[in-house]
Amino acid sequence: MQKRFLNYLFTIILAFLLLGCGGATNSATNGSTINEGNSNSDSSNNNANDEFSKTEYKGLVFYHKNLPSSNYKLEQVDNNTFNSLSGAQKLKVANKLLNTLYFGYPLKELKEKIASGTFISDIQNGLNVDSTDREWLENYILNDDIFRQYTSRYYLPQVNTILARFYAAKKLDKYYYENWVAYTLTQTIMFSPAYELTNTHTPDISNVYNHLVNMLEVDSGMRFITYVHMMSEDNWRRFRSPEDNGREMLEIYLQDANDSHVPLAGQALKNWSLNEDGDTLEVGLNKNTKPIHLFGKTIYTGEDFYRELVKSSAFTRGVTNRLVAFFFPNKTAQERADIASKIVSSKPETWQDILTQIIFSKEYLLNNHRAQSAEETFFSLAKKMDYRVKRDSILRFREALDSMHQAAMKYKLGKIERVPLDTLSFAYYHKFIRMSVLLKHADASQTNHDAWSYSGWQDSFVDFDKFSNDSRDDVVSLRGLVNYLFETILGRDAKEDEQQFFKSHMIEQRDGKELFKSEFNIFVTRDDPQDEEKRRRDNKLRIVISVLDYISRLSETYSQMEVK
Repeated sequence: MQKRFLNYLFTIILAFLLLGCGGATNSATNGSTINEGNSNSDSSNNNANDEFSKTEYKGLVFYHKNLPSSNYKLEQVDNNTFNSLSGAQKLKVANKLLNTLYFGYPLKELKEKIASGTFISDIQNGLNVDSTDREWLENYILNDDIFRQYTSRYYLPQVNTILARFYAAKKLDKYYYENWVAYTLTQTIMFSPAYELTNTHTPDISNVYNHLVNMLEVDSGMRFITYVHMMSEDNWRRFRSPEDNGREMLEIYLQDANDSHVPLAGQALKNWSLNEDGDTLEVGLNKNTKPIHLFGKTIYTGEDFYRELVKSSAFTRGVTNRLVAFFFPNKTAQERADIASKIVSSKPETWQDILTQIIFSKEYLLNNHRAQSAEETFFSLAKKMDYRVKRDSILRFREALDSMHQAAMKYKLGKIERVPLDTLSFAYYHKFIRMSVLLKHADASQTNHDAWSYSGWQDSFVDFDKFSNDSRDDVVSLRGLVNYLFETILGRDAKEDEQQFFKSHMIEQRDGKELFKSEFNIFVTRDDPQDEEKRRRDNKLRIVISVLDYISRLSETYSQMEVK
């Protein structure tokens, strides 16, 4: 409780420091004080019992509790909906949801969770409970023996640390979800740190991302979070002049492309600038003193501009449209507009109100199809396959994202195209997943964390107890192993023609029986127990590599499909 209060206090102090940059003058906005008892005009009443909910600044409410799912207007997948699906459909939906969250469970564990009958509510409830040992996790990802700690900005250590957290996290809980929300937002035009620019600096990456996580942790509303971000040096390094910054804030958050509003924004921000000395935000005392009419209000200063922008009703529609487009890229414009309208009608006041409503919706889990991002594919596979990384594996993944044109937090306007599917971009995507994940088997005897053979999925991923097998029936055992791999990676059994394909390659007729060919015989016998164990393991690995190589070439591996 004490830690939570200190986090609230830190956020309030941060807000005061930022408000000091704006300093409203002779207007209806005079008297810059923290008030108690008011609320945003279009906000919901989801804060009634929150001890901090009434803290506000000139009508900008700082804190909001997340809406209960019963308030969502976008129809959701609940336990009843999920349990009414077929077994194959449940597995597909479960994988789609978990992949979206960069998470995964080994197949046996996942099936147990599905069989509980409360899979959806268990995931939802878990996202509201803080169960991660944060001290352990943060120390783990900063351990140079496990993840190489780079100091040069050339290696983008801030991005590497953020990515390492998703690999290392063991629980799909509140802390994990706050990090996922922050990461999602920083991939978009709204909060991209834009490290590709000459004016930005690598600490901007951690500043933007960590501020999001910290503010999400203390129930900061999405308006307040955006307000703090817009007034930050990190944002000004991306959009560097009064008119440029004003124009972009209007277009990004309100989708307001009215050119007549730009000079007004520039006038309000006239005393704000990015100084070339260290690319430092500088706010002068030559504030605007003439009344400006924007957002249906009279404003004067840059601080007025930012505050009234996030308070406006167009803000909720604008940011919702951005996130709907991010998750539903293949829907028509009208379909996206309909989805956004339903979300907006629920009166969201937190980023979770929008994102949770999207990813648990029927429209997303049942009816949406899109290319899957590399983060969704890599992190989920790593957790499903008992995959271990070597010290520079996360760096290599981050570099691969760049080659795929899916770089994290790099672009000035965010990932306008979330998953580029041009030939070159997808070739790099396929190459990384195929060579560095699916076909990358870890050498169990290797203890050097820098060695290439140290990384990859471990033998435990394909232990005999993970799939159906019968030492008296080679065909049944092969079928069981193939289905296990297909279900783990794709969320479905292998089709009959696929089973026949592998059978024709690995089974032969011998003495009137269908038996494994010698190089694939997972039940080979030898007088020497150690030799027998090694041959069985090597033969099984040949089967696994062959099947995973096939799976790596399927479009499903890189896609989130509709659930028919």
